[in-house]
Amino acid sequence: MRTFTLPHTDLVVPNVVLGLMRIQDKTDEEVRTLVNTARDAGITFLDHADVYGSSKHGCERRFAEAMQLTSAEREQFVIQSKAGIVREGPYFDFSYEHIIESVNGSLEALGTDYLDILLLHRPDALVEPEEVARAFDELSTSGKVRAFGVSNQTPRQIDLLRKYVTQPIVANQLQLSITHAPMIAQGVAANMQKLDQSITRDDGILDYCRLNDITIQAWSPFQAGFFDGPFLGSARYPELNAAVDRLANKYGVPPEAIAVAWITRHPAQMQVVLGTTTPERVAAAAQGSEIPLTHAEWYDLFRAAGYVVP
Repeated sequence: MRTFTLPHTDLVVPNVVLGLMRIQDKTDEEVRTLVNTARDAGITFLDHADVYGSSKHGCERRFAEAMQLTSAEREQFVIQSKAGIVREGPYFDFSYEHIIESVNGSLEALGTDYLDILLLHRPDALVEPEEVARAFDELSTSGKVRAFGVSNQTPRQIDLLRKYVTQPIVANQLQLSITHAPMIAQGVAANMQKLDQSITRDDGILDYCRLNDITIQAWSPFQAGFFDGPFLGSARYPELNAAVDRLANKYGVPPEAIAVAWITRHPAQMQVVLGTTTPERVAAAAQGSEIPLTHAEWYDLFRAAGYVVP
């Protein structure tokens, strides 16, 4: 498992993350098997959110109940959670009160004294960055949160926060897979008239994050599009799956590893967030952490996914 020091922190983290948004109905043994399988593969970074589960903090509480981590065991993991989504609306809320309440609820549910990282979960159109700054200062000073980031935010949204927030923004969690890669594909086809791929939809978020040492965390790495099913093994993507299978055979790994490797090969040093609750798929995906895809192999997958290389 490839690791790196998360910029602006002293955290040494793996480039593959275990997301725990679907564990609400899992038994203690199933949760332990999932987490221990990830840990055995070198995945010691866990991703939570206050809205994951059938009730607020449901998956965080399920994790704590199943794992019963000692203080020493807690130190072996980097635990990240997110705040800002009000599911009952739905709407988003980055107010000081909501952020503080959410973090306190996450700490109680997780049975821990601190979060390694807190992300603001999706952009709030009504954000008042001064309130975010006040919340971050309080959480940082109290030791309840050690680092801060965002999720699904554009460069200008991040710049607005950075004008007021004194702590570094260390991560931006964004949807990315071989078949859902506008942040990469646009740059490849820049200035190509009448080509949809050349349209800028995110104000250059990939390059912005690289320039500002903000780690991109790629969520839904196996999703074809916006929650419309996986591309691996899908009849909708025969050419891509044939290319994935060729490389899986070459490197002696499962197809999941190639899907992960396409992301980890990118020099932006991204993290891949796995959402599966199947231990075997976690172990399979983890094998993509260090696969050294060549330029030709990376672009072959890119073209097979339907993107244009002019």
